[in-house]
Amino acid sequence: MTVLNAMNGTDILLLANTGTSLSPVYTPIGSQRDATFGEKTDAIDVSSKDSRATRVLPGRYSAEISMEALYVPNDTAFQALKDAMRNGTMIKVVREEKGVALEWADAVVTDLSQAAPDQDGATVSVGLAIDDQWVEIGT
Repeated sequence: MTVLNAMNGTDILLLANTGTSLSPVYTPIGSQRDATFGEKTDAIDVSSKDSRATRVLPGRYSAEISMEALYVPNDTAFQALKDAMRNGTMIKVVREEKGVALEWADAVVTDLSQAAPDQDGATVSVGLAIDDQWVEIGT
């Protein structure tokens, strides 16, 4: 395995729609420090008394995002996330690598918190639950 194919996490960004649903404008959430894109499939246990071994089927798929950024009060993408959280509305997000938008999804902002530590940078943490699933751009 060569390290040359590894990617710097700096090249992966979360963008939020700062336009409208009819005319979306995708803007990176400012001063991102961390973003985690998670996907999972629940296992449905279909085991029976016929065998000691566990038998499973693929169940419900889900995806979520968690991210941390420096708090920038006038950041338009952060404001869009904040508005979606407070209004209880979906927001369209995009996952980008090296400046190329790869996939989009509708999401619900499930968590929005700010930390203001003494003598350190103020940060925001955001949690998003993906509605349905990621859609590859171009499909």
